[in-house]
Amino acid sequence: MPQRIDLNCDLGESFGAWRLGDDAALFAVVSSANVACGFHAGDPLTMRDSVALAVRHGVAIGAHPGYRDLQGFGRRELGASPDELAAELLAQLGALDAHARAAGTRVRYVKAHGALYHRLGADPDAAAAFAGALAAYDASLPILGAAGSALERAADAAGLRFAREAFLDRGTRPDGALVPRGEPGAVLTDPDRAAARAVELAGRDDVDSLCFHGDTPGAAAVGRAARAALEAAGFAVEPFAAPLAPETLASGPAA
Repeated sequence: MPQRIDLNCDLGESFGAWRLGDDAALFAVVSSANVACGFHAGDPLTMRDSVALAVRHGVAIGAHPGYRDLQGFGRRELGASPDELAAELLAQLGALDAHARAAGTRVRYVKAHGALYHRLGADPDAAAAFAGALAAYDASLPILGAAGSALERAADAAGLRFAREAFLDRGTRPDGALVPRGEPGAVLTDPDRAAARAVELAGRDDVDSLCFHGDTPGAAAVGRAARAALEAAGFAVEPFAAPLAPETLASGPAA
């Protein structure tokens, strides 16, 4: 059997009259979609339309919560308390899951966005609050994040599955850290370079999913090139999250 790898992308990030990304093209490329939940980006109509695109293309829906920061696109560290983070996760996850349930499906995993993603990777208290809130909502939902992070340890402690991702459209420093946005080499926009990086990363034992960003210039071309290269290398591009069982679709959140 071919080796499996997931291909995820941050999507559903338009807001009102402000449009971001080519979601119609990107949902046709990915196997998992991290859908913005209205705090850093997105709005109810965009969430509804994103869910519809995911259903049409057989894409796993992931909740993509962030800081309450529309002006900064969730990329500013706001210093919210762990209690705030837990409550805001539930508000965002519940909103997207409501749209999913109305369309006959469910959210299948959670991945934090932007500054919140980095905060949870380094702050044990914030990570524990985040994982605890998710476990209370539905302990079957996995978290997608960075390998070896505080969030991975918190997920393990809360009894949650943790899936590890790598970024095919971001440059890295010699120590493996991402090159900060705004610095030269931070974002890879050349489809061939991104595709080669995707194949390299997919072969690593500590990678369950490959991420690229819907707001990257030429993101659809990057995604198509990456998927084609992965399939040519013998990888089956499939969601990392388990398929939904019929009883899951008929039930509400875990008690």
